[in-house]
Amino acid sequence: QVRLVESGGGLVQAGGSLRLSCAASGRTFSNYAMGWFRQAPGTEREFVASISRSDGNTYYADSVKGRFTISRDNAKNTVYLHMNSLKPEDTAVYYCATAPSYYSGYVPTSYGDFGSWGQGTQVTVSS
Repeated sequence: QVRLVESGGGLVQAGGSLRLSCAASGRTFSNYAMGWFRQAPGTEREFVASISRSDGNTYYADSVKGRFTISRDNAKNTVYLHMNSLKPEDTAVYYCATAPSYYSGYVPTSYGDFGSWGQGTQVTVSS
């Protein structure tokens, strides 16, 4: 079991930026692909971005492409989500998650691909 702790959420004005962090512990971080999801009140949890375990492959939801960047530092057991040009519709609780990685370039995108989840961090974008 991997333990994940997100941080970096908060209140920001539209057009602003935030950087979310997700610190992992408990298993070998570099064995896992990582992802970010978000969930707004009354909606299902939706995919935001994911990154492969070691070769830097990434994938983004269309709604955040060009504005968000996912990255990871395997030496620090941490994955990041850099969010720029934030919009009110980005308001949600953001969760990081791990996915078992069968090859280095694997980039999961479906909710069912992911196993361990963090507790989430709230991001609120005001208009």
